[in-house]
This record gives sequence, C-alpha cells and structure tokens, in this order.
Amino acid sequence: MDTIEAMRVFVAVVERNGFSAAATALDLSTVSVTRQIAALEKRLSTRLLNRTTRRVSPTSTGAAYYQRCVELLAEFDALEASVGAQALQPSGRLRINAPVSYGIARLAALLPGYASQYPEVELELSLSDRQVDMVEEGFDLVIRITRQLPPSLIARPLAQARIMLCAAPSYLARRGTPATPQALSGHDCLHYSYAAGGDSWQLQGKQGEVNIDLAPRMRANNGEVLREAAIAGMGIVAQPDFIVGQALARGQLVPVLADWEMPPIGIHALYASRSHLAPKVRSFIDYLAGQLAPDTAAG
Repeated sequence: MDTIEAMRVFVAVVERNGFSAAATALDLSTVSVTRQIAALEKRLSTRLLNRTTRRVSPTSTGAAYYQRCVELLAEFDALEASVGAQALQPSGRLRINAPVSYGIARLAALLPGYASQYPEVELELSLSDRQVDMVEEGFDLVIRITRQLPPSLIARPLAQARIMLCAAPSYLARRGTPATPQALSGHDCLHYSYAAGGDSWQLQGKQGEVNIDLAPRMRANNGEVLREAAIAGMGIVAQPDFIVGQALARGQLVPVLADWEMPPIGIHALYASRSHLAPKVRSFIDYLAGQLAPDTAAG
C-alpha cells in the first residue's frame, strides 16, 4: 500500500463526504477508493470512517487523523516542489576545494561574479594543497592542477598553467646563470613537495626533452612559500605563472633557461558523476570555464 496515496484518498473522502465523489475527484474507481480506505484502516488497526447509506463521516479518531494528514501532505508537497525547483535552478550549498595559491590568485576574484549570477547558491571554498577525498569529505567539486587525473572522478579541463623556471637576480649574481639544463644539478633548487615527478624537472627544447634529477635545497608543499624563498635569493624555482607571474613582471625574479620550457599543467574541475549532476555544480563549472578559457592562467 502506498501510504501517501492512501492518505490523499482518505482526505478526499472526508472533504467530499463520500467514496463516489472522492473517486470522481481523484479520477479513480469507487472500488479502488473503497479498497484503499479499507487497507488504511487495517494498517492503522482502527476505524477512520462511519459509513451509512446516505453519508460518510470521520470517527473521532478519523477526524484527528484527517487534520494530521492535511498538514503532512502539505509539507510533503512543499518538499517535493522545493526539490524539483532545486533540480532546475542552481541553489543550496556548493562545497569547493582548491589549491591554496590558485584559490587566492584566481578563484577569489571570480567568486563574486558567480554569486551575483546565482544568488541562491551558498558558496563554501576550502583551500588545501593536499589531495582531498572529495566523496569522503563531502565536496561537490574539486579544482586540481595536475598531469595525473584520478580515474575514479570525472574531469573537465578549464585552462592550462605555464610552469616558469626562474630565480632572483641576487641568486644568479652570486651563483651564476645555468646555461644548460644539466647545469641545474649544481644549483640550489627549490622544489614542490607534492610534485608528481618526484625530485626531478622535465624540460623541453629544440634538442628534445631532458629530465634533471634534483637534490633540492628546500622543499615546501606550498608554491607561495617557494616563490618567497626564491625572491629572497635561496635558489631556482619552478612554479606556475599564476604564482610567480607578478614577481617576474616586477623584476623580483627573472627567467632561467629561456630556450627551454616545462610542459604546461592542466587546471581541471573534478566531480564524482555525470548522472544527475546538480545545477549548482554544473553552473559553477560552466562559469569557471567561461572565465578561465581565454586566461590560460596568465600571471
């Protein structure tokens, strides 16, 4: 027995004072209405209606049950309506995780525009450089900057970041400027702890590709820390342009090995499933893609 449907039938019988009138209003047969009322009374182990040849009226228990049915059905209908609206319009809390530096350098400036377009969405941004488990930790969307995407998640490319090899003028004046990738092995290098390639840098040039094994002078799990160390003259750093771009523009850092470059790294939006993707998630991904596509994460 469908309890919700049986409650609707019962309310119709009470409000129309009879089975036949209720059946007409609900587009059901009188037999169907009678059976549903009987099943409901059996389930509740009590008589809900007094039946005579002329009319049907609720018992005292039935009258109290009718009032609660009216209230509960109204709440149920309102709940379904709200869920249906959310299925069409972006709304509710949107939990996003992103790397610390990228969140500060890029996402922070984009959030107000999205919030203005979708005022019913409550944004919650969590910044962390570790690889979060989005399902376990309850994130709707994760922004990752990586060349190795997790196979368990759906990824949509948003942009690319250029990896810049650079150092402070003071460091190069003190230690000299490397002329070849191999010369990096003799320099103080500042390395990102979470780099997928381990303690090595891959460079591409006219002579092909080369991998340089490092003995880092310093490791850190945050690019801004490495940038500041490089500006202070501690060594050579390889970081995305959204982290070092302004320092390069100001002359605090200068490019190293300008004839060589590192492969760009993709910026992706990751989510758990394509099926029934919530409008708040889809709208945010579409918004980021539109904002970042021409940007390519330039500094």
